[in-house]
Amino acid sequence: MSLGRVEVEEAPPQGDFGGSHLWYQLRRSPLTLAGLAIIVIVAFVMATAPWIAPYDPDRLDLLHRLAPPSLAHFFGTDEVGRDIFSRVLWGARTSVTVGLAIVAISMGFGTVIGAFSGLVGGRVDTAIMRIMDVVLSFPSFVMAMALAAALGPNLINAMLAIAVVRIPFYVRLARGQALSLRSRPYVKAAMSFGAPRVQIVRRHIMPNAMAPIIVQATLDIGLAILTASALSFIGLGAQQPTAEWGAMVATGRDYLLDQWWYPTFPGLAILVTAVGFNLLGDGLRDMFDPRLRGR
Repeated sequence: MSLGRVEVEEAPPQGDFGGSHLWYQLRRSPLTLAGLAIIVIVAFVMATAPWIAPYDPDRLDLLHRLAPPSLAHFFGTDEVGRDIFSRVLWGARTSVTVGLAIVAISMGFGTVIGAFSGLVGGRVDTAIMRIMDVVLSFPSFVMAMALAAALGPNLINAMLAIAVVRIPFYVRLARGQALSLRSRPYVKAAMSFGAPRVQIVRRHIMPNAMAPIIVQATLDIGLAILTASALSFIGLGAQQPTAEWGAMVATGRDYLLDQWWYPTFPGLAILVTAVGFNLLGDGLRDMFDPRLRGR
């Protein structure tokens, strides 16, 4: 007696939340895989830009200024004859590095401050959170713009301004995790044995609070790239002749009607990169959320 084939859905490894489980979840989400593929391509471009860029990004060629896309210049040329394709490739190094640096600074400071505030509590926690509330009371982009203008219009100052504005978001997230974790038996045991608070934060609070923080950081990278490009667009970020996507769009907007390729390709680079990080962040959120993971 023969039995028909029964199709069963592949089950994730039980009790395994390491690489095999993450790969299983990635395979179930085509959009997350698409985001990961975009990020891998962007990382490859950043690493190999000096070798795959056909021209020097700052090389002037006034005889071929504002040339349309062709086999010689895939994305055309700008107002002084620089190859836009080469500048977009080199701009990945600048724009994405700035986005990563912004998130690293804001996440690093915000996580430590928030975890310490949630563990200590009392007046210290109240004072820290009131300061964060004051920062959050202002629109993020307006405050970043004001700080960048006060520090001076360059890329490093714009990066620091955006990082300062993003710190309160990580403070609140890490504080919430610390408030939840400080009632756990292992944290209470460490406190009862007189362990220093800094050690408790470093060894018990932060490692167990990193999952939602990593998800937030992944989502913030795309936002940081957009914000840094916006500051460059209004003249408070990267300055000429730096190959940076936002600055390229800002200069190219004057040629949009006749030379559409000038602002279009840097703008598409910003869009695709930001979407890639957002898709990956959404996928990581689904993986770390047990309710969505069960679904």
